[in-house]
Amino acid sequence: MELPGTNRKASRDRCCNLRWKGLYIDAERNPAEDTSEDTALWCLRTFTCLGPDDQVVDRSGCAPGRDCYEPL
Repeated sequence: MELPGTNRKASRDRCCNLRWKGLYIDAERNPAEDTSEDTALWCLRTFTCLGPDDQVVDRSGCAPGRDCYEPL
């Protein structure tokens, strides 16, 4: 069973400092009814939408190759 607010695609190679509102919802995810994109993303190190490298936080960009990336 996957954790609420997560999915395998988003979890693969993502930075451990990437946060989004879905992580804090204590409910089992139903993929058939999931229409939310959880676009409110922030960095746990800066608590803003910019990472420590002043680049925008996003699901694809917070990955290996970025200077501030930390694996899960």
